[in-house]
Amino acid sequence: MARSKATPVRREPSSEFISKADRTPQSKETSAAIDANGKANGDIVARGGSSPGGKPGLPQTTTKKEAGIVTLVIDVAGIYASFLTWAYLQEKLTTTTHGPNHERFKFSVFLLTIQSLFAAAAGQLFMRFSTPRGTPTPKMIPSRAMLPPLLLVAVTNALAAPFGYAALAHIDYITFILAKSCKLLPVMALHITVFRKRYPLYKYLVVAAVTVGVAVFTLHSGSHKKRGGGGNSGQTAWGMLLLGINLLFDGLTNSTQDYIFGTYPGYTGPQMMAANNLFSSVLTGTYLLASPWLVHTPVGAWFNMDVSGSAGELASALGFLQRYPEVWRDVLGFAICGCVGQVFIFHTLSTFSSVLLVTVTVTRKMFTMILSVVAFGHTLSQMQWLGVGLVFGGIGVEAKIARSEKLAKEAAKRKAAAEKAQ
Repeated sequence: MARSKATPVRREPSSEFISKADRTPQSKETSAAIDANGKANGDIVARGGSSPGGKPGLPQTTTKKEAGIVTLVIDVAGIYASFLTWAYLQEKLTTTTHGPNHERFKFSVFLLTIQSLFAAAAGQLFMRFSTPRGTPTPKMIPSRAMLPPLLLVAVTNALAAPFGYAALAHIDYITFILAKSCKLLPVMALHITVFRKRYPLYKYLVVAAVTVGVAVFTLHSGSHKKRGGGGNSGQTAWGMLLLGINLLFDGLTNSTQDYIFGTYPGYTGPQMMAANNLFSSVLTGTYLLASPWLVHTPVGAWFNMDVSGSAGELASALGFLQRYPEVWRDVLGFAICGCVGQVFIFHTLSTFSSVLLVTVTVTRKMFTMILSVVAFGHTLSQMQWLGVGLVFGGIGVEAKIARSEKLAKEAAKRKAAAEKAQ
């Protein structure tokens, strides 16, 4: 009876403080999987055969082996270096002005397409090189039944990013980082209303602490920047609304990915990474090609698509990069850091435990905020620091509880295995 009661908890997302690049959903058999325009799975996978659940064409999972301290240092350093650089370039791209007219890079779909193409290629390479010798490389989509949820993930992922970048035109980057730490709120709302799941009391308390923290930070935000950025006085409410839509799509993406890993337990992170980014590239690429026509339609007028110019976003983005070719360095660096960071996350989860990744991602969030303060001249009031404390205090408490639960489950499994062996 105890095992059956624990099952719903095992399939819930383990933590809200993991960003789109590194959040950790739960599958039926493992608790180590992560999303980064794709997903990382926490098991070393033996390719080929059928899954434990009997899904054809899906690989079986085997026991994970811990690697040495050198591998650990390399993985953690890779995650920090790639994602801190990624965050720095993201803020730089969205806040830096160029030329006498103070033009700003505002082509979010173009940027997302470049990153998705890099990540799709990286996912394919990771699938190939992580496959043991003598076994065939697994298919990116081993079953046609997986197409609808995978397409839904690609659609929600492609829709989320433009709203997030649009929000940065009205709120500063630190507010953006703190609000993105509230991913558990839309995820829990979707799981409760759609999937009829229940959560332990402490998760509701964590959501309350994080939500209050973000509200305090936002309500006490003002002209606290030393140099120009994404904030726009008087438009904070609109920016938070756009960010709320971004978080809603993020929550739907995460919930759908949880469903995929729960329904197809042999599906791996590299497969998800390659499939999701390939589909996202097709969707956003199609939009870029169609944008010159869409900009003149009622849909284009409703979404204010002419902000990129009447020629469409693709032509406008290429024109901007032609005028300011130095921006190419930031665009390509952003895409490369994003896909490299995903690979480091996937390797960490497949080599170590998700408990380790929880610690890394929490500290990375805090270092990202500190980097933004130092590199871009943000200053915070005392009430804003209180809001920051509530956010990271809440996610820190959840991290500790999640770690304790994970270790308790692992100890129970070892005890059961020892008793069975006797």
